[in-house]
Amino acid sequence: MNQGPNRILDDFAKLMTDAAGAVQGVGKEVETAFKAQAERWLNSMDIVKREEFEAVREMAVKAREENDALSARIAALEARIASLKP
Repeated sequence: MNQGPNRILDDFAKLMTDAAGAVQGVGKEVETAFKAQAERWLNSMDIVKREEFEAVREMAVKAREENDALSARIAALEARIASLKP
């Protein structure tokens, strides 16, 4: 008769362990589904990836630097032309 309550507790513990494992599995499935849905949503919004953004940003910085250098060169040439006029 001592086996009765212990067996019930053992069965209950096994049930809880199985339930915890099932909840963990469901949690991973929900996480995977959420990530997939979020990725589809972001792709539909035409949001650029970080790497693409950084590449374009570097191109813009380089273009600005070249533009500033050319502006300075044009200003120097215009000053030189102005000094040559009588």
